[in-house]
Amino acid sequence: MRPRSGLLIQDTIQSGSRRTFNMAETHSLQDMRQQAAIASKVFVQRDYSTGTTCQFQIKFLPELENRIDKQQFEETVRTLNNLYAEAEKIGGKSYLEGCLACLTAYTIFLCMETHYEKVLKKIAKYIQEQNDKIYAPRGMLITDPIERGLRVIEITIYEDRNGGSGR
Repeated sequence: MRPRSGLLIQDTIQSGSRRTFNMAETHSLQDMRQQAAIASKVFVQRDYSTGTTCQFQIKFLPELENRIDKQQFEETVRTLNNLYAEAEKIGGKSYLEGCLACLTAYTIFLCMETHYEKVLKKIAKYIQEQNDKIYAPRGMLITDPIERGLRVIEITIYEDRNGGSGR
């Protein structure tokens, strides 16, 4: 068996022969999701104290105690809350999008992204950056809340195979 320096991908060509590729430069998050065993999952619940706006509780979870600083975790959740508030903000641009949608029988959205979609992409990019820089090195991954219906922020904790705390 080959060493685990990268993923081995076997591809069957139409003629039936097989090719094997060594993907030495695989993404560390992809490797972590595929190879590491999941120890547990923790969920940051929605905060409905101010209504139905998309906002998550900033309460630090005890399961994250030895893995990440409280301030770092709270900063991540606050930033996500601010980005979701930005996405739901109604302004002149939102009204213009709505008017154009009505005038074009909503076909405008085939060639244009809404403000909400643009901010959702920004959120996905932010979560990816947080996973790369902060969470993955500590053996954790944040799942984009949009994948969970904006109900929770899911944090997957992987088994610590190094024996360290990850901090």
